[in-house]
Amino acid sequence: MSSPTSFSAPPPAGIACDIFCAVIDNFGDIGVCWRLARQLAGEYGWQVRVFVDDLHAFQKLCPSLVAEEARQSVEGIVVEHWHAPSHAGDTLEIADVVIEAFGCELPAVYVTAMAGRERAPVWLNLEYLSAEDWVADFHLRPSQHPRHALRKTFFFPGLGPGTGGVLKERGLDAARIAFESSGAARAAWWQQATGAPPPAPDTTVISLFAYENPAADSLLEQWRDSANEIVLLVPEGRISGALARFFGLPSFVAGTHAKRGGLTAHALAFTDQRGYDALLWASDINFVRGEDSFVRAQWAARPFIWHIYPQTDDAHLPKLDAALAHYAGPLPRASRDALARFWHAWNGVGTPDWPEFQRHRAAFEARAADWAHELAGVGDLAGNLAEFAKSQLK
Repeated sequence: MSSPTSFSAPPPAGIACDIFCAVIDNFGDIGVCWRLARQLAGEYGWQVRVFVDDLHAFQKLCPSLVAEEARQSVEGIVVEHWHAPSHAGDTLEIADVVIEAFGCELPAVYVTAMAGRERAPVWLNLEYLSAEDWVADFHLRPSQHPRHALRKTFFFPGLGPGTGGVLKERGLDAARIAFESSGAARAAWWQQATGAPPPAPDTTVISLFAYENPAADSLLEQWRDSANEIVLLVPEGRISGALARFFGLPSFVAGTHAKRGGLTAHALAFTDQRGYDALLWASDINFVRGEDSFVRAQWAARPFIWHIYPQTDDAHLPKLDAALAHYAGPLPRASRDALARFWHAWNGVGTPDWPEFQRHRAAFEARAADWAHELAGVGDLAGNLAEFAKSQLK
């Protein structure tokens, strides 16, 4: 692989920002970083570079990226293949704002160069999203570097006041409303995604994006036996094996279509981020996983079920309950309990009860719309981050 070429320094009028991302597992880390980079560049006019160690994972979310290129520009953002731990580009142009995503640890040579800068950059450690109460206490808490005159500030995404919020582009609501109100747009989406027209209005459309999940077998059987028709949209991925077993197929790759009883399933190609939003809008109920799709499902204003990233000793379950407390708290008691049981069952505690979920669906739909409005009140993560950074650069 050839060495990256030297770039000139960004224009002094714009804020220069470097985002470092190590892809630990799946697509969540780079998914969040790429959304943030696009917003800071597109909505705030920042000069953004993204250092990422796995370009092949990144390319899944951004097909225009060339995985073999060491340095390239995509949508006006410089993308560097970060050869962790020492590589930080052939040039050490230290940005005004440096974002260390999810504790990935900056290269030592870069930190040393930060300390040598005439004016220390704003150094932010972007943490994983959590809905737990303690997040507000630690958001924007500073940490002094043990050897250099540098201070790092912890920036916590969250679902409640006093946190960094979650990512949301300025035009997202308008794009969703335009899609929902255009029969032609929806029909074109269905034809492109499945090769078929939209299903009948009384059909329940469900998107299924999940990790491997033992609860899938029971749920697929319940959907098969449902009195009402169900259409399942499944992006090709880690849950695909369960679909193949259920339908008795050798695989469930993109382009596969299958039907058993009242359940029809379409395997979809893995899509880029903008395409995933359309999938959520085309569905009545969304099963999501990890962080990025979890956030997008909330903005879609549809009922959703979250498959949280599993951790040892069930450390993920309190995080799941914290999110439920925010999202489901105002629901009537019976609906709130039904949703909690379903979320827990999908995360390994019990068996999903689809008929019970359906009985409360009207309440879930109303709450999903209200929650999207409430969450917007916390502020957008990119906007909150940009405002804080600018206050520190004054």
